[in-house]
Amino acid sequence: MELTGAKLTAAMKSWGEALTRGASAHLPRVGRLRRALVLLALAACTAAALLYWRQQSNELAHRPLHNLYSGSEPTWTWICRNERCERMLASESSTLQSLPTCNMLCASTQLWPQPTGPVSLATAAVPVRADGFSLKVTATTSKDVTTHLQGAFELMTEDMRTLEKSINGEIRRNDIGSPRNVLVRVAVNGSADPRMRLNTDESYKLSLRPTGNNLVVDIIAHSFCGARHGLETLSQLVWLDPYAGSLLILEAATVDDAPKFGFRGLLLDTARNYFPLPEIMRTIDAMAACKLNTFHWHVSDSQSFPLRLNSVPQLAQHGAYGPGAIYTMDDVKAVVHRAKLRGIRVLLEVDAPAHVGRAWGWGPAAGLGHLAYCIEVEPWSYYCGEPPCGQLNPKNPHVYDLLERIYAEIIEVTGVDDLFHLGGDEVSERCWSQHFNDTDPMELWLEFTRRAMRALERANGGKAPELTLLWSSRLTRSPYLERLDSKSIGVQVWGASRWPESRAVLDAGFRSVISHVDAWYLDCGFGSWRDNSDGHCGPYRSWQQVYEHRPWAEEPGPAWRVEGGAACQWTEQLGPGGLDARVWPRSAALAERLWADRAEGAAGDVYLRLDTQRARLVARGVRAAPLWPRWCSHNPHACL
Repeated sequence: MELTGAKLTAAMKSWGEALTRGASAHLPRVGRLRRALVLLALAACTAAALLYWRQQSNELAHRPLHNLYSGSEPTWTWICRNERCERMLASESSTLQSLPTCNMLCASTQLWPQPTGPVSLATAAVPVRADGFSLKVTATTSKDVTTHLQGAFELMTEDMRTLEKSINGEIRRNDIGSPRNVLVRVAVNGSADPRMRLNTDESYKLSLRPTGNNLVVDIIAHSFCGARHGLETLSQLVWLDPYAGSLLILEAATVDDAPKFGFRGLLLDTARNYFPLPEIMRTIDAMAACKLNTFHWHVSDSQSFPLRLNSVPQLAQHGAYGPGAIYTMDDVKAVVHRAKLRGIRVLLEVDAPAHVGRAWGWGPAAGLGHLAYCIEVEPWSYYCGEPPCGQLNPKNPHVYDLLERIYAEIIEVTGVDDLFHLGGDEVSERCWSQHFNDTDPMELWLEFTRRAMRALERANGGKAPELTLLWSSRLTRSPYLERLDSKSIGVQVWGASRWPESRAVLDAGFRSVISHVDAWYLDCGFGSWRDNSDGHCGPYRSWQQVYEHRPWAEEPGPAWRVEGGAACQWTEQLGPGGLDARVWPRSAALAERLWADRAEGAAGDVYLRLDTQRARLVARGVRAAPLWPRWCSHNPHACL
């Protein structure tokens, strides 16, 4: 029960009167002096207690807001000095402040990726609750955009509720005041299409300011995806103060932002090893937190075909590892829906004509002839880069009928019709030469690509996607590169950045997505999974290497058309449970490279901001790997 000063005075007075009445009944008149002395002592005690209470109340009213806590006292406090957060023993400081709050209120902006336009952030914070945020769509271009905005807003507040649930209640600030309500007003005045497209304008402007006792946020964008990025930035202005046991938000902010590159991707291979749907969903959420916009789902390969297509169910029936390692079309729809609300497109790749296996071995039994050759042939090293081998039959017309059905279903389920990925890497000339010794295998490869493109056009309603990607390969070298149509075909360049053929694609004017193996392959550095040293790449690509890779800045040719880039997580040596730490925070480093493309390398502020972003991911349930020992997070500048 709370005992205020007035209640304390009344209680003491009542107690004194009771004692007086008792003394009158039992003491003679000569004892009145003694009674007077007792009353005088009681009055003195009352006055002293009241004076002490008022003094404490006055001190509480004037001490800093970050200095008052109930419950167990923390060991450490962080003080902002010279734009640096310095750790001190709490017992040695009159100021008690948590590290997250110090990080947000001191030094450089903590946003990730770093905005490309002007930024202004307040150095004061106020308490908020996830349920205190409300959305008002003030301008929209379609009902579909409005629906997506509402869904994206719900995901943002869900992330905040996740933070609130992590409060352990051991340390609570008791004077931070009442939580402020936050009205988020969003205006979209451009595209009526909520999908991430090749021409989507992802820019946004955010303004946060106090209005009376509440806060108002205005987000203005030209697309749903831009507005969603604005919501993501807003969520980064909110953090959990572990000492207060409350969410805090900056009191004011303005951000003007737009990405440098339109394609900012992450590839996940789910064919070498199967990953459950929750891990894929968590990857989508982490991508959105870093403003990546393309989930390149390498769903099939020679090892397995886990995608159960409605149009060709035999592929999963013959190619999946088992009934527990299958993605249904409902699963894909769930991923696509989550990704769309996060401003991400799903680029679903069924690799062909190589990187196919037993999934395509059912043709003769179905009366379709051989759909593929060299399936699991031995010795495998003569026919492919890793076991098992297999590649499609380029002269079987049923292959192209099946591809058309596959492509049509992919386009329908993903809603992505302006961008497609055909695969198209590492064809074995030896395999085709054995079965078609009258034809140059490179000519067969070129003809397969053209026929696959025609199948894609038919699947896409008679119109080729604006950009169809192929992996860089021998087909994308001279003299075959010049025979490809650079107007509709782009190349995902996976070879090393110094390889002449990697630059040749760019010099030839092809639209390109960079995925250089020597910088952005996340599976490198773990040794060979076979009995020899072949078939793996090394060394490990650190987040610093990922961040500092800027191939377009090194003497670019006049014809270069770099759409962006993607990190690639191949999974020969990776399975469920290990994905988060392998991908994050390295893919976050890629995200800032492709969003902001700042000329500086991994300077000190990048370490600090990436460590803060890593903490955000962990708070959202992503098991991201640490950048350094926890001591460095507590003493960041001591480790730089």
